[in-house]
Amino acid sequence: MVSVLTLVCLTLATLLIAVLPIWLYRRMRPRYGFERRDVIVGIAVFALFSMVIERGLHGLVLSNATTVGLLMNPALFVIYGALATGICEEVGRFVGMKWLARRNPVSLQKPGTALGYGIGHGGAEAWLVGVLVQLQWLLYATLADRNLLDQYFTSVPAESLLRLHIVLNSLTPESAALFLVERAAAFVFQIGFSVAMWHMLRERFRFTLPFMIVAHALIALPIALYQARLIPLLAADAVYLVFGLIVMRALRRYFIGVRVAADREARVKTGA
Repeated sequence: MVSVLTLVCLTLATLLIAVLPIWLYRRMRPRYGFERRDVIVGIAVFALFSMVIERGLHGLVLSNATTVGLLMNPALFVIYGALATGICEEVGRFVGMKWLARRNPVSLQKPGTALGYGIGHGGAEAWLVGVLVQLQWLLYATLADRNLLDQYFTSVPAESLLRLHIVLNSLTPESAALFLVERAAAFVFQIGFSVAMWHMLRERFRFTLPFMIVAHALIALPIALYQARLIPLLAADAVYLVFGLIVMRALRRYFIGVRVAADREARVKTGA
């Protein structure tokens, strides 16, 4: 049985993550003038490259006895998990931003393009990986609280149902806090990756894609280490909290500078 306090904390954390990309979109679009298309492309790229292609890759790898045997090695599992995430997401981001630049070359001169794309990409992740999954657990917790969970899963094997009960019984207010940190940090990282790639594409940096793949893989390392049971979840989320705050501060300073420069340029043009 999940306590009322835990349910309240999980609900609040889920609502905060659900509202975050919507609030940022409504607040930042008038300031930085990005197009809806930038956001939509970010959403589409994450949905296709992460939810379809990356998951398809995992399914293919895990269906092969040889690769499954190799992944029993924790080091290989961590390397595979981090690189798979980095390659799929950054190839998608590269393709999406290249398409935006080809469609409208001026977009490479507008920092708002990276922000809009990042909100779309990160917002899709927040909803598809965070909000929808958390809503499912909230539903299960509510059913368990009313002693209806077993009736709801009558066709599920007893072992799987037992694991579900174990997970539900392990949920605490701290679980909600960790979820909030992990999802908020991921959202910030996606905007940071988008800004970094936008700058590299604008400067025609030759190694944009390899650099971004490695950077993303490094960020994915803590969660891969946790999945390999090499570090606790608290340690992984502590890393994300620290680096998330660093990236958030850097992004804030960057976009404040962009805004100040734009205002100064506008005053010069009007002769003020």
